[in-house]
Amino acid sequence: MIDLNVFWFILLGVLLTGYAILDGFDLGVGSLHLFAKGDYERRIFLNSIGPVWDGNEVWLVTFGGALFAAFPAAYAAAFSGFYLAFILLLFALIFRAVAIEFRSKRESRVWRSFWDGAFFLASAVAAILFGVAVGNMMKGIPIGPGGEYQGTFFDLLQPYPLLVGAMTLVMFCMHGSIYLYLKTEGELQEKIRHWIWGTFGVFLIFYILTTIFTLVAIPGAIRNFERYPWVWGLVVLNVLAVANIPRSIYKGMPGQAFISSACTIAALIFLFGFALFPNLITSSIDPANYSLTVYNAASSQKTLTIMRNIAFLGMPFVLAYTTVVYWVFRGKVRLTRFSY
Repeated sequence: MIDLNVFWFILLGVLLTGYAILDGFDLGVGSLHLFAKGDYERRIFLNSIGPVWDGNEVWLVTFGGALFAAFPAAYAAAFSGFYLAFILLLFALIFRAVAIEFRSKRESRVWRSFWDGAFFLASAVAAILFGVAVGNMMKGIPIGPGGEYQGTFFDLLQPYPLLVGAMTLVMFCMHGSIYLYLKTEGELQEKIRHWIWGTFGVFLIFYILTTIFTLVAIPGAIRNFERYPWVWGLVVLNVLAVANIPRSIYKGMPGQAFISSACTIAALIFLFGFALFPNLITSSIDPANYSLTVYNAASSQKTLTIMRNIAFLGMPFVLAYTTVVYWVFRGKVRLTRFSY
């Protein structure tokens, strides 16, 4: 049996994966929003995610709550180190939500253009910030004694985190374009089909560059692969999932392409977790003494036990809610008087 600390590390990975897959296509749709032509196409884009975007963010809220309760020291260090980045992310998520709700409330072209720009910018910034955070976690951040952050905001904007941020943006754009293909029809669907090929090509370039950069600049990223050789199976599955995306689109199977895109995101997050384990936050000052791990940053065993029982009760509700929402709003998007 796995211990409670490892259990919560895995559960955090599951929650992060759920968020990245579900809100990933939301952010991708938003990042593609300005490429749509005319009011009709942009309203289609908004209505494709309108009924589900807020439910998707439940996974992020749950992730944050679980991190706070299970690993409070890591939560505190992350918020002190990424404070300004988190504020920017919060503003991006707020503007994104407001843009969805306000955009079609007035017929004014200036009004709608403003909110179109806000929706696009907020979505792209949020996607990049998530990637930058992952890149910094891989590279390590200047955490000193007591989990105190000893750097500045600009210390987080190094080449490797920015590269991971760019890869995350184009990955979500690819994921979002596949989702849009599933939700549209006619000429717009055919236009989006070309976008899938374009976003996949750009993603593949960034995927290869990021992999090479990771192996060269962060040799410790594969240290756990030596202890657990079976993890290489995830690498193979990741490559197969990426390769199946263009194959599925070429054969006219967008549903399979979306599943492959989701599996790509999931595999990358699990590989990120394996590279990081047992650390939650790696100190770039003194990794051996100042890093926060699943053991030295955790709550008491009693707290972890109580939370585990609550998680077993709560997770089925989250899964059921998500399933029902997607079932109710399945099918192609059509504009009505109740649309965004």
